[in-house]
Amino acid sequence: MIKKLLRLFTAYGKDDGVKLLIMKGKGRAFCAGGDAGKDSQTILNDGWKISADFFRNQYLLNYIIATCTKPQVSLLSGIVMGGGAGVSLHGRFRVATENTIFAMPETALGLFPDVGASYFLPRLPGFYGEYVALAGARLDGAEMLACGLATHFVHSNRLLLLEESLKMVDVSNTFAVCGVIDQFAEQPALKENSSLKRMELINRCFSKRTVEEIISALEQVASNLADGWLAATIQSLKKASPTSLKITLRSIREGRTQTVGECLRREYRMVCHVVRGDFSRDFFEGRRAILVDKDQSPKWMPPRLEQVHEKAVEQYFSKISDPEWEDLQLPIRHSYGRNIESKL
Repeated sequence: MIKKLLRLFTAYGKDDGVKLLIMKGKGRAFCAGGDAGKDSQTILNDGWKISADFFRNQYLLNYIIATCTKPQVSLLSGIVMGGGAGVSLHGRFRVATENTIFAMPETALGLFPDVGASYFLPRLPGFYGEYVALAGARLDGAEMLACGLATHFVHSNRLLLLEESLKMVDVSNTFAVCGVIDQFAEQPALKENSSLKRMELINRCFSKRTVEEIISALEQVASNLADGWLAATIQSLKKASPTSLKITLRSIREGRTQTVGECLRREYRMVCHVVRGDFSRDFFEGRRAILVDKDQSPKWMPPRLEQVHEKAVEQYFSKISDPEWEDLQLPIRHSYGRNIESKL
């Protein structure tokens, strides 16, 4: 699928007859992400370079989408996770619905939020990106719109009408495309228990320098406040891979000042270290516990945050010591930058 999308985006970018691109899922989900279980089994059977090739193509596709001069409209109906976010959120227009569920749950699987997440998550309001990345938080369509991950909210029963209207657009002008979507768009209210109503608390805790300090800050608040969201957030962080949490926090922090290309190149280094199992086998253990045996009890190594030293984290951001490996090569393209517009 990734290779086919690469061919299509490359061809459509050169085709003057193509005015805009519509990306949608087939079925009840937009895209639930890549098959981490199959991917890790492939590594065990055939070696890490097979997966490295997959991630290289995936990140190249993410970059081409992010730098495409023609407007892309992503219709985010249903689940949008992991790789699904990569092929949609880098586009110009992201349309959420009342049944949209977004998450980057990689830290619970021994991975880290990739596909350019270290570019689009740090650009959310305050330190909300750190919260979403570390805790694997699930957001609904209204929350996606409010924080800027989505540009529009359209009720699912109007998506077909929207799509037909978009097909009538004969220009690549983003204002014209936006005008069509605006005719169908709504402004949904946030649910009472939305995490976005806790931005002051999120900013106070997730702005801390280390994962340990983030958890400590959350626990300190929880000691004086009975709050289900707090308890669930702390539990998610404590169940996640300590190594994944630490490399994720550094990735998000570095992404705040990097271009989308720089983020993807860095993420490619990181993911190659993950699939090689150079410093940790948590990716394979997460796959076993969550996707294969489904005992939901991964045995992370190292098992505690304080055992994941800064030197180990640093290694994930270094080049791979293999003569046949090279950094992610991206074509020279003009980047328009992300359109993150918080509605908060």
